[in-house]
Amino acid sequence: MKYNDKFMPIIIDVPFHDSMFPWVVQGVPDLLVPSFLCFCYNNRNIAFRAGWKKSHKALKVCPKRNRKKGMGIIMDRLTLEQLLPDMVKWRRHLHRHPELSYQEKETSAFVAAKLIEFGIEVVRSKAGYGLTGILKGKSPGKTVVLRADMDALAITEENGREYASQNHGVMHACGHDGHTSMLLAAAAYYSSRREELQGELRFLFQPAEEICPGGALGMIAEGVLEGADAVYGLHLWTPLPVGKVASAPGPLMASADEFFIDITGKGGHAGTPHRTVDSIVAAAALVTQLQSIVSRSVDPMRPAVVSVGTIQGGTAQNIVAERCRITGTVRAFDEETRYLIRQRIEEMTAAVAASYGAEAKIDYLMGYPPLVNDEAEFQRYFRVAPAALGREVSVERMEKIMPAEDFSYYVKEIPGCFIFVGAGNPDKEAVYPHHHSKFDFDEDALLHGAKVLVAMADSCMNE
Repeated sequence: MKYNDKFMPIIIDVPFHDSMFPWVVQGVPDLLVPSFLCFCYNNRNIAFRAGWKKSHKALKVCPKRNRKKGMGIIMDRLTLEQLLPDMVKWRRHLHRHPELSYQEKETSAFVAAKLIEFGIEVVRSKAGYGLTGILKGKSPGKTVVLRADMDALAITEENGREYASQNHGVMHACGHDGHTSMLLAAAAYYSSRREELQGELRFLFQPAEEICPGGALGMIAEGVLEGADAVYGLHLWTPLPVGKVASAPGPLMASADEFFIDITGKGGHAGTPHRTVDSIVAAAALVTQLQSIVSRSVDPMRPAVVSVGTIQGGTAQNIVAERCRITGTVRAFDEETRYLIRQRIEEMTAAVAASYGAEAKIDYLMGYPPLVNDEAEFQRYFRVAPAALGREVSVERMEKIMPAEDFSYYVKEIPGCFIFVGAGNPDKEAVYPHHHSKFDFDEDALLHGAKVLVAMADSCMNE
């Protein structure tokens, strides 16, 4: 382009609904638009104002000497209602292209491209495909972290949606595509308000929530929470009807630990059991005894679960099995109970195996800790969410639940709150549980979730 001393008018439209590229610049091919805008922003050679879809304004580009200091990409103020169609589009794109934990390469690239297009600085994680968008206001203030997870599950989708997974055997069956889209909408919303922003926002897109040890620890180790005042996250939840949001103070989600027990006896002929040590009999006794831990060792006012998931042993009906393996999971809502159960499982395993003349080896994997919401941040949610959502959405307090989430690591470090967004709707076949091959959610919930994220961040940064 050739510039002179006067502003040179061009048309910049933002048709998120019609193109995979969020901006169209007259005279610039679609494929080059992201690079063009990124160049303009990063090199600060020109200033421009981008109008939202259907505004069709004649916008202006000027040489560097004619622009105001610090001016970069400036978008018209956006509302989250305007962004809902884009959230749906982004979500469906991600749903078509799911990626497993620690493999979120294309998902991360998609998110990074959007953040760059919004004029937001992108910091990539060195541990996996996580990334953080950083948006700093003109004046100092609080730092708020907003988090979404990006990974999918090893499930073959069977719901027949037109946006169903194109990656066979992999599916977004837990709503992480929606989480990512809501956080992108929050980023676009705040980018359009950067001139009035006080403090700093970090848009944290985390990999690998579904598999221990999870992606949160790596991003924390890289400093994503350093200097931050609060962290907020959401989970779309089909057991909760669309039109409701819910959370709880204190313990909200359980820890998730796993145990793997190998019992070794002495094999032999089933007709001469007195010459053998039956590992299956020992394992059966242990499975029964493990169920007494919660009822007899744990404070009845502290909910907990010990569940045996598999028991594997033996090769034939007439052979006493030499080896048998037991695997299971443990859930609790506080660290004291969590470690008490581990101690009792280890003691019981050794004692029961010895009583049958067998040997036992146990591998105990400590997974995600309990997710404990900060009391003050929960009260913030209960205070600001009703005004943000309006009368059509009910803001509720929920009971704690046994599933686990590695968002728990963030709230162990700084105050925060995790909030469930109702996404179930029988009229839209959004009735299947999470991790089901026919899972889907009501996309109206995307607007509710984005509004809650923005309301929490606004409240924290402006108090």
